[in-house]
Amino acid sequence: MKRSFDYTRKPAWIRMSLLTNRDYNTIKKSVSDRRLNTVCEEARCPNIHECWGEHRTATFMILGDTCTRRCRFCAVKTGLPAAVDMTEPVRVARTIAEMEAVHAVITMVNRDDLDDGGAAVMAATVRKVHQLAPGCSVEVLSSDLMGDRKSLEIMMDSEPEIMSHNLETVRRLTPRVRSRSEYDRSLDFLKMVKEIDPAKLTKSSLMLGLGEKKTEVLESLDDLRAAGVEMVNLGQYLQPSRTHLPVVYYWSPEEFDELKAAALERGFLHCESGPMVRSSYHAGDQYQLIQQRLQASN
Repeated sequence: MKRSFDYTRKPAWIRMSLLTNRDYNTIKKSVSDRRLNTVCEEARCPNIHECWGEHRTATFMILGDTCTRRCRFCAVKTGLPAAVDMTEPVRVARTIAEMEAVHAVITMVNRDDLDDGGAAVMAATVRKVHQLAPGCSVEVLSSDLMGDRKSLEIMMDSEPEIMSHNLETVRRLTPRVRSRSEYDRSLDFLKMVKEIDPAKLTKSSLMLGLGEKKTEVLESLDDLRAAGVEMVNLGQYLQPSRTHLPVVYYWSPEEFDELKAAALERGFLHCESGPMVRSSYHAGDQYQLIQQRLQASN
């Protein structure tokens, strides 16, 4: 790649909002009072102040705060998870209802210790959100469930509006970046979603800056399209701590614009591409745009 940076040095286009207003504090208190986890906090997302303070959105992380995998890019802690808390679905749903959210993103830690990977708890959470916040669409950001079709069917039976699973990185870097995960298993997971429900919207994300080449990113976009994925997010990887993988390269805003154009040329209905983009960045706006485009094409 063209250049590298150390942990503390970042280019001028990496800018993080520090907006701490009433909306931010309200969401933070609700999450704390109900003993909930958000990927915004656990993964140290740089957009937390913007999403909570400006857009009143949060990405809820269910099934505890401890992951059974140790991916080298992720700040979520790893270890032996606690027992499943079956009160979690209703606590998440009540918080989303109180936020008056119109779109909710719910993700999960990997729970390879559970027979269904946590699919039943995710399904229960989606159903509770639909029940308590009927005007709110739900986007599920799932683990790969070890590729188990039955577990995926359990999750999809709750009818989330969007099924999302992140490819994370290009094929060559997957063994180094992702723990106990496989590039092709992720693609097969997304293909299975379409096999179960061809009309279901699917989404994936790639983080850039780990040493991938542009040609490899384009190959991954081709692979996602071949799997039927309609929505893709492309963002800059930022090293969460010195113990995580270092940033090899900071892609410029112009390069992200070029990748967005390439994604749209390949037939994606929507591509969010930029240095600060994350999996659920402006997810509600994306869903509304997709709905408008689908309605216009009918």
